[in-house]
Amino acid sequence: MSFLKNKLKELKNLPTPQDTSKPMSFLADVVKQGAKIVEHGRQEVIGIFNPNRRHDEPHEQQMDAQREEIRDGHRFRSFAPERSGNTAKWHVDGHDFMWALSEMLDNAKEAIFILDWWLTPELYLRRPPAHFPEWRLDRILQRKAEQGVKIHIIVYKEVTQTMSMSSKHTKNYLEKLHPNIAVMRHPDHIGAKDSVRFWSHHEKVVIVDNHWASIGGLDLCFGRWDTHNHPLADVHPTDFSLTLFPGQDYNNARIMDFKDVYNYASNALSMLESPRMPWHDVHMTLTGSAVLDIVQHYVERWNEIKKRKYREDERFEWLALPHEPELAPNEPVARHPHLEEWKAKGRRYKQRWHGSYHEDESHHYPQPNNAACRIQVIRSVSDWSHGVLTEASIQAAYIKLIEEAEHFIFIENQFFITNTKEGQAVENLIGKALVDRIVRAAKEGKKFKVIVAIPELPGFAGDVKNETALQTIMIAQYRSINRGGNSIYEEVRAAGYEPLDYIRFYHLRAYDRINSPAGYIKQIEENSGVKFHEAQVASARQWMSGDSLTYYMDSEDNKKVTVAIPQETKEGIVQSDKTPTVTETIAIPESDEQAKEIVQKFQHGADNLRRDTEVSDSVAQHLLDDSSTLLDEKWLGTEEEELNAYVSELLYIHSKLMIVDDRRVIMGSANINDRSQKGDGDSEIALVVEDDDMFESTMDGEPYQVSRFAATLRRKLFREHLGLLPPQECDKPYPKVTSYMRPAPTPNEDETDSDQDQLVADPLSEECDRLWNDTARKNREILTELFRPTPTNLVRSWSAYDNYVQKVKTGHVVPGVTLERLKQRLSQVRGALVEAPLDFLIDEKGFHNGARWEGIDPTLPIYI
Repeated sequence: MSFLKNKLKELKNLPTPQDTSKPMSFLADVVKQGAKIVEHGRQEVIGIFNPNRRHDEPHEQQMDAQREEIRDGHRFRSFAPERSGNTAKWHVDGHDFMWALSEMLDNAKEAIFILDWWLTPELYLRRPPAHFPEWRLDRILQRKAEQGVKIHIIVYKEVTQTMSMSSKHTKNYLEKLHPNIAVMRHPDHIGAKDSVRFWSHHEKVVIVDNHWASIGGLDLCFGRWDTHNHPLADVHPTDFSLTLFPGQDYNNARIMDFKDVYNYASNALSMLESPRMPWHDVHMTLTGSAVLDIVQHYVERWNEIKKRKYREDERFEWLALPHEPELAPNEPVARHPHLEEWKAKGRRYKQRWHGSYHEDESHHYPQPNNAACRIQVIRSVSDWSHGVLTEASIQAAYIKLIEEAEHFIFIENQFFITNTKEGQAVENLIGKALVDRIVRAAKEGKKFKVIVAIPELPGFAGDVKNETALQTIMIAQYRSINRGGNSIYEEVRAAGYEPLDYIRFYHLRAYDRINSPAGYIKQIEENSGVKFHEAQVASARQWMSGDSLTYYMDSEDNKKVTVAIPQETKEGIVQSDKTPTVTETIAIPESDEQAKEIVQKFQHGADNLRRDTEVSDSVAQHLLDDSSTLLDEKWLGTEEEELNAYVSELLYIHSKLMIVDDRRVIMGSANINDRSQKGDGDSEIALVVEDDDMFESTMDGEPYQVSRFAATLRRKLFREHLGLLPPQECDKPYPKVTSYMRPAPTPNEDETDSDQDQLVADPLSEECDRLWNDTARKNREILTELFRPTPTNLVRSWSAYDNYVQKVKTGHVVPGVTLERLKQRLSQVRGALVEAPLDFLIDEKGFHNGARWEGIDPTLPIYI
């Protein structure tokens, strides 16, 4: 053993400060805190001087070799093999997935495993909350815990100085509900051997009874639930029970970030005038033997964190792998280095995919009869996140599936940061794989198309001109796409081909009308003696807090809400520290009963006024295939008030999805950036799905077999973005539960014969291509004329930016547009698809070039 290792051993063996139960003086408290700081420093030193401490002993290296041998035998060098006989189904947007998840959780009899970046206990999985009070996440978990179900939760422990998720609240609140709920927070960021500065646990996983699982892009937190309509408005002046987004769930991260989320009634965003930021996402539920690989990933993570942080805490049991290799000796897990150790000391939950429990309770745990999916679990993990050597099987899968693509690739992702060359600041080579595949198709004279949909802007508050995080991510994406020297477009052009013939980028943008005519609202306030924002806060208190005040309410600061009233700004579609502020401070009601009285009093203020029952509280349904049009909408106010009520906002794409040739799918938590793809950054998980249930279709007009999972998902997404879906209403106490709202193994309804589906069935046909691009172009033209969003191709320099941006409230109509013109133009918008303006600031060479992109900026990895 080296000298350094001996010294580290001495550090480890130093006595640690002991707690005392005796009363302590102020001086003793200071001494205790000082000792704690010293101990944290000691742990930090141990970690810094021996970062490889889990992989340098002979027995550790032997375990690493065992894991590497298993990976060497699998495609993409994943820890998990390909598995057939699974049933998987996709869910588009939070409305459908979260209803399916509520059913899945309700099925639990033994154990629930949750792994999430952010988990909000007060999240409603069914809505409106007034109709489904029992389907709030904390209440579901408490109900199952009281029934004897063990609930294990791992949440990312955020950097509190820069992030607002409050995993501390998640842990404290849920563990207080029942002893059967145990919540781990990881990693620590200072004062520990395993301090982690930049990276996060980013997976979004739920497993129930080792039988059902869900994986995708949706965190179980505020801001994620949404319908296909993607409403920007949620004002219901005479019936607050229709509220879909109570409290902090009504959010626009582009205007202001979440704040004090533990005080969940405290929403500083004025819903009277500020639009919410709508959320588009994709998730899946599955059942089958692939669930066991997801379980393995979870058990490994749980036990690693247990070893590091909770070794002596009895609330956190060791977990055993559920596999039975003695009855399935060919299982890779039979060679798992911790199999026997964890079996001896860990709690083992049943699994029913092979072995002794295969037929156990078959009525509750059926073996699906539509199990046609081959699924492989892939992941990004490393020592900090998982205690293993780095695995980057997600990036390997992306690159391989792109290389093997025959006709068409469709990508939806929150980010698009990649490279076409090795040795650059951005290291993942998904961009290179795309260039190579496009150039090969061009040389062979074959038709090949890539469509990429990403958010119009990163989801951070601040002005594009001054916010570092916004600029850095935007620049990184432009350098990946079309500028900077090594971008995809530049490389394809250098090979002698026009990139737009092969690959194009798109965003999503929505509009809506907030039902808040100022005169009408003012009359209700005068009649009732209650201000609207008082009713807004009371409504949030009523639906978000439960039977008693949150235990954080003992603080005076947490008994009130300061609502920001939006003002006119020349900062694009955002607000910043430079924006003039006007606020209104509202006291949070101290009980549910008081909150209920305040809301009812406000609503009764409209009793002697004209009722607004014929006025839609949202008009976003007209983006879709609605039976009426925007021109049919009524309004209870002046023309000026209606003009001021229209708003637009980017529709935030949070999916992590790639569909290849309508046959193969990658879906999970991983973004297209270095943080997600390198393996040693954020921890991620994804699934490669190949469905053997094939049906006849066409590709570029020729007969072509497509897989049901991939093709129907791609068509559904196309139809949503093009406005070819019916609106998704959710204002009834007993809604129709569609197949899309049920978890696997219930199959999704077959819509492949519908007229709308046939319009998008062949992604390479001239008709589909024309429909897609004409819609994107026209929507972009209309929304640019009316709202002047950024980015835009009209702005190629900062001087042009200053002239382009109008002084208006965030997201509102620009001056000079009449109501008649506004409604006539908006009635022509179909879906939310818009072209990506790739020439934004393209003449500002300093914007996308500079020394930091030569790899000398140590902060760059945080953003890319």
